[in-house]
Amino acid sequence: MPRVSAKRQITLPIDQCREIGIAPGDEYRSFVADGRITIVRTTAGAAKGILSHIAGDPAVTDEESLEDALGGSQP
Repeated sequence: MPRVSAKRQITLPIDQCREIGIAPGDEYRSFVADGRITIVRTTAGAAKGILSHIAGDPAVTDEESLEDALGGSQP
């Protein structure tokens, strides 16, 4: 049974990695929900087009958008 190292590192079982396609050097995300950690391999371009159905307002500049996102004017 794998254990957590002193550096809080874990080793994933090779059969599980093969099953979901995780290879050395791959990037991943981890999430905590309901007291469990879930590890998900990231896929380049997986989010591409996710907001394509939203039309931007060309009258709003990048600076105005950033200021609004940050909650008002910045010093």
